[in-house]
This record gives sequence, C-alpha cells and structure tokens, in this order.
Amino acid sequence: MDLRVNICGVELKNPITTASGTFGFGHEYGEFFDLSELGGVGVKGLTPTERLGNPAPRIAETPMGILNCVGLQNPGIDRFIEEQIPFLRQYDTKIIANVSGNTVEEYCGMIEKISDADVDLIEMNISCPNVKCGGMAFGTQPKMVEEVVSAAKKYAKKPLIVKLSPNVTDITEIARAAVASGADALSLINTLLGMRINVDTRRPILSNIMGGMSGPAVFPIAVRMVYQVRKAVDVPIIGMGGIRTGRDIAEMMLAGADAIAIGTAMFADPMAPVKALNELKEYMIQHGIEKVTDLTGAVEV
Repeated sequence: MDLRVNICGVELKNPITTASGTFGFGHEYGEFFDLSELGGVGVKGLTPTERLGNPAPRIAETPMGILNCVGLQNPGIDRFIEEQIPFLRQYDTKIIANVSGNTVEEYCGMIEKISDADVDLIEMNISCPNVKCGGMAFGTQPKMVEEVVSAAKKYAKKPLIVKLSPNVTDITEIARAAVASGADALSLINTLLGMRINVDTRRPILSNIMGGMSGPAVFPIAVRMVYQVRKAVDVPIIGMGGIRTGRDIAEMMLAGADAIAIGTAMFADPMAPVKALNELKEYMIQHGIEKVTDLTGAVEV
C-alpha cells in the first residue's frame, strides 16, 4: 500500500496534514501521538509581529461545528522561526508555514522571510482584510487575488499554496486567478462566515460579532468546491473542511484533492488524524486500492 503523495515536488508520506489554526505548533498534540505519523503539519497562521487575537468569547458552538474569531493569535514570524521550527524538525513530517497579512507589502515581506527558513511549503491565507481596500478580504475578488499572489510569488523560494476563501460567488473564478498569478497549489476551504446570538441577552455570542464556521457541517460544501476547482485548474489541491474519518478523506480525494487537512475534528478528539489514517488504510484494503493517489479526482459522474 503506497500512501505517498506529492505536492509541488515535496513528498508527503501520506495525504494527511493539519489545518492551520487548529494545531498550534504541535506541542499539545505531540502529547497524544507521534507527529511523525502525519504527512505534514500546517502550523498556526503567522503574522509579521506577535498578535494576541480578539478578546473572549471567541468560540461559539453550532450544530455539527464551531464558530471562531480567535483573530490569528500567534507569536510572530521571527519567534516561530527561532523557537518552533527546531521543535517540529524533531519529527519526520513536512512543515507547512501559513502566513497572513493586511497589505500586499506585508505578504511579500512574510514570504521572503519564511522562504529562507527551514520549512517545506508556504500556505498563503488570502482571507485576510485588505486594509487599503476598506477591509475587503483579498480572496474575494479576482483582481485582488491576482495582485497579492503575483507580488508574493516573486519572493517565494518554496512552493506557494494559496488558501481559498469559500465566502465568494464563484470559487473557480478565484482559483483560476490564483493559479494564473503563480500559485503552485491551492488549499480549500477556509471557514465560512457565520454568527450566533444569545437570545437571553440579545447580544452576539462572539466578541467580534461574526466568526468563521468549521466542522462537519461544512464538509459537503468543501467537497463541492474541491470538485469544482479540480475541474477548473491543474495544480495540486489540499482539501479541507469538516473532515473527520478515513472515508471522509477518500471522499475529498475522489472529489479532486491530492492531500487533505484535518482541523476542527481534533478539538473533539486529539487522536482524530491517526484514527482517520488507519481508517483510510482499511478503506484502501477493502476496495483493493494500492496507491492512494489513484483516488484523486476519480469520482464517476
């Protein structure tokens, strides 16, 4: 059984990675299982300087998922390079550094700096607000996608993955713009924008009023978008959004993903990635699949 997948020339031992924002830098999950069992680790989203994030409450439950407005809390890119990369390099897994910015210049500076660090892949979160365009997210308009991706690509010395927002009218339009501007791979989906209200106090539950929805409830949307993007572009895709089980992984790969990321499921069960990997192996045995790459885009319609 061959579980290896290739993302832009970087070989992952299996298609399972962790979704940025859900895994921190792996210290806590490393107490539950050997991080070397993962194909890759998507680290907490990084910003130019330390961020404390939004005030509490910044998590709200929803049916089959959660809303979050954590606000990219992280120690900043310099401390990540100095403190966290040496920790992660203890493990036989690939490091996917996720970067965020509020201006094109911030993205370029982040990618230039992280390109010289000991990471394997760079994931660029374009769901951030463009402060020069009134706060509209970079990833919601093709022209803004083209602007930020083409600029950042000039500084990328490692494969550049562009993470797509689902809060758009046509995901394929955004995907094409990212690839045309130099994206080496795509990851999708990021969280869906949602809101909860406390009916007793009549106030929003989250301090930021709205937040990103993730978890099993978004899985069908993620599968649909990965399927659409797979038909629209010809670059590697990391699929994410509500994945919990080995059969979920198979479904996401059949839709067109080359690899996947597990996120919210780990909040309920820290062992979720390891269990899903074992379930994926069982699925492959049951269906006589020798290479996991044979699943990618193999849905029959």
